[in-house]
Amino acid sequence: MSRIPSICRTCLAFCPVMVEVEEGRAVAITGDAEAPEYDGYTCPKGRAMADQTNDPKRLLHSRKRQADGSHAPIASDQAIAEIAAKLRAIIDRHGPRSVGVYIGTGTTQHPFAVTMANAMLQAIGSPMFFTPSTLDKPAEKISMAMHGYWMAGAQGFEDADTWMLIGANPIISKSNGLPYNNPGMRLKEAQARGLKLIVVDPRVTECARRAHVHLQALPGEDPTILAGIIRIVIAERWFDAAFVESDAQGLQTLREAVEPFTPDYVAARAGIDKQDLAEAARTFAQARRGMAVCATGPAFSPRGNLSFYLALCLNTLCGRWTREGERAVFPNVLLPPFTPKAQALPPTPYFGPQVMRSKGLRETTAGMPSAALADEMLLEGPGRVRALFCLASNPASAFPDQRKTQRALENLDLLVSLDVVMSATARLAHYVIAPPMPLELPALSYLPETLKYSNATRGFQNCWAQYTPAAVDVPPGSDLVAEHAFFFRLAQALGLSLDWVNYHGMGKFVESPTERLALDMRQVPTLDDLYVLATRSSRVPLDEVKRFPHGRRFPIDVRVAPKDSGWTGRLDLANSEMMAELAQVAAEPYEAIRASADFPFSLVTRRDNNTSNSTGTSLPALMRRRTYNPLKLHPADAESIGVTDGAEVRIRSRYEEARAIVECDATLRRGVVSLTNGFAAKDKSEDTDPRLAGTNVNLLMSVDAEYDPITGMPRMSALPVAITAV
Repeated sequence: MSRIPSICRTCLAFCPVMVEVEEGRAVAITGDAEAPEYDGYTCPKGRAMADQTNDPKRLLHSRKRQADGSHAPIASDQAIAEIAAKLRAIIDRHGPRSVGVYIGTGTTQHPFAVTMANAMLQAIGSPMFFTPSTLDKPAEKISMAMHGYWMAGAQGFEDADTWMLIGANPIISKSNGLPYNNPGMRLKEAQARGLKLIVVDPRVTECARRAHVHLQALPGEDPTILAGIIRIVIAERWFDAAFVESDAQGLQTLREAVEPFTPDYVAARAGIDKQDLAEAARTFAQARRGMAVCATGPAFSPRGNLSFYLALCLNTLCGRWTREGERAVFPNVLLPPFTPKAQALPPTPYFGPQVMRSKGLRETTAGMPSAALADEMLLEGPGRVRALFCLASNPASAFPDQRKTQRALENLDLLVSLDVVMSATARLAHYVIAPPMPLELPALSYLPETLKYSNATRGFQNCWAQYTPAAVDVPPGSDLVAEHAFFFRLAQALGLSLDWVNYHGMGKFVESPTERLALDMRQVPTLDDLYVLATRSSRVPLDEVKRFPHGRRFPIDVRVAPKDSGWTGRLDLANSEMMAELAQVAAEPYEAIRASADFPFSLVTRRDNNTSNSTGTSLPALMRRRTYNPLKLHPADAESIGVTDGAEVRIRSRYEEARAIVECDATLRRGVVSLTNGFAAKDKSEDTDPRLAGTNVNLLMSVDAEYDPITGMPRMSALPVAITAV
């Protein structure tokens, strides 16, 4: 038996692991004790990679849909040739815009497939490239565009003495809110040196249990709480007046906008104690260093853009950005070197040129509005998406408004799913392309570094980099096609030329350095070839990173340069659209809105340590003999509707209903219920029994009724529901 270093790519933490290999087969995964930044940590999902690789349900050959709806094996060469012929006919008849790509969160496991898919789509001439960014946390990028971007980056966690998590539980989710490298241990170390944690969450989460202040608020009240904290900070003059004077604008407008959010009002509306609110404001503002971080909770709830924007305003009020002479927190290792400067990139456009055919939605700095994709596939007429490629994604289950999404997918002339199992989307697809598993591919810690352009506190803060070769070979006799190779080969069959583009900067609508290189279309590049392209201008050469198979924290010390002479850019504390939305919040008759005999509960989504979206939901090693995601509710609420653990209930929203199995959970506040996302029937026989494959929370949402006017993202949490016993 041999032990080979690798990297887990189940989520964006990219934990180093050791793979035990016996006769060419991965048999066990452990944390890498020789990767000191991670303390040998890995979560259950990482330890299950061997089970995932050896899953008997895994696809080893591509499949083609038959006339009766079943799927039969097809050679990958033949599949690509047939897909190219069908695609060419669709483009010739309906134009380039009729072709779309949707990438999913599973692309963390298949690096640079996204870049290649986008390159193919650009070569076709289609703008219809959709990602989870506009269904997960679009507010990250949109709020930064509204507020502006501090070019030296955020303050780091290693020397912070306070930290605020709003709707985040990074001990479980790993990829937002705390450092990626073993967030539980990093938090423990920080609190030992005196850091005070503030958590805003309707659950007593793993992070909330460690909080100095836990504001266990009603779901959806994040803007209310943040406005209330900002009001206290301004009224008590706890803000950094010198920083605001030199690098921000709009203080007086913000002061007036938050005036209605008195401690009494916020406490009554959000369901919290006003003394706790005051303590949270005092703790955060009077600390020396630390950041306020929004995550999926406020993003899924109504007014996500406002929550993220107010969090940025709070950080700016308290001067929580790195200053001249300080060490830059995100200096880049595999990204190109740069000079961080103590100056603000002012607000930038957050709308792009592309306009959808429904609801007036537009492209934003977060991407094309994925919530509009179903309409783009359903609405007849010029511009309808008729061919869709689903890359490491499962929209038939993962998209909000599941019924409408399935109708849209069934309406396509060509649906191609690249997936490792026959998911709900794969069952609808005309072709299913089987790719390798992560352990069968080389790995590089490039992707997490790029996240600093999505959110001020995301990405590696510790100059960490690692490369590992493939740990095992693909199974003998298999016919697998790496995702990047599929799109390259499809472009070859279509006679297209592809450009490889490295984006290094804030985003699509911000002028930033890019690297563009025409690919040699005569030879399908390997993933290692693409790693070389992606890091051709890196601060640390890829060959140097490869010298450390267990990864390394590179000794990089980049200091923040002074502001350019004559620089006038400022961060904006009073974006007009956000101030208008905040005024709407203040004017709402919230008590009348909340009091609903028809829908007395508020549903929130949650993460689970054993699954990542749909990854792991069908692996026995992770599900611990349970095949479903229980509906969690407070024991007193369970008693009020006459149910106990294991009972089946009906969940009804304003739009649809679903069935679920009850599990009591005293960490929830009364009136709040919770479901893990990512569960859905994998087989038609499971569709009606929640015990077989769980409950799809997306059934209960509507993309047409309640949605954000900027992104089209529907209400995906803080969802009013009724619960009755079956």
